Amino acid sequence: MIDNPRSPRVRGVAKLAKRDARQQTGLFLLEGPQAVSEALRYRPELLVDLFATPTALDRFGDIAQDAAAAGLEVEFVTEEVIDGMADTVTPQGIVAVCRQFPTSLKDMFSGEPKLIAILEEVRDPGNAGTIIRAADAAGADGVVLTGRSVDLYNPKVVRSTTGSLFHLPVAVGAELETVLERAHRAGMQVIAADIKGSDLLTARRDGILAASTAWLFGNEARGLSDVHYALTDRAISVPIYGAAESMNLATAASVCLYESAFAHRD
Repeated sequence: MIDNPRSPRVRGVAKLAKRDARQQTGLFLLEGPQAVSEALRYRPELLVDLFATPTALDRFGDIAQDAAAAGLEVEFVTEEVIDGMADTVTPQGIVAVCRQFPTSLKDMFSGEPKLIAILEEVRDPGNAGTIIRAADAAGADGVVLTGRSVDLYNPKVVRSTTGSLFHLPVAVGAELETVLERAHRAGMQVIAADIKGSDLLTARRDGILAASTAWLFGNEARGLSDVHYALTDRAISVPIYGAAESMNLATAASVCLYESAFAHRD
């Protein structure tokens, strides 16, 4: 059992909460039973190390079974060691180290995709992770985080996906112009979710969302620049019927993605 929270190995895991360490190693931190279970179920080959307290492993017995099926040994650690490794204030007793696995743009836009979410300069980790989760739930073909968006492997992004990170392709790092060019070459229309756009209900009525669509979501505070806005095919806004001043980006993105998902299934 690992019992020294100051050991080099524990510190090495903890460093993965920092972007520099993730870039140097190609690894990232995975916390909690839900995320670890999804990784073991969908992408077990990505797991490098798996740590758990005896109490946590007793509580989440499926993880031990799935790890054994994947040929991965669970290393027992103390509560203090888990606290030293984890990025969260109250970890749930299970931490893993995974290999990063971004999808290439070429693969993202091959095979006639019907629905893709593009995030440009989305900086909030919770928003980015929740949009990935919503895209997964809506049956999207993938998500693209441009180079100006938050790091996909930021621990808060990973936690916010609640395991959806392992369910669908996610590409990172490209310039938005390149991403939009790929989307157009794949025969997709690019729709900006923007307050200046036409009403979502009008787009629904006119059948616009039935076509293959790459939704573009901009920065939480500033939205899209005029230059990037001009590169889209159209803009659509989510109407607000109550007294709310605005809508959270991830919430608006969820509505847009599901509207496309509904239209594709009519």
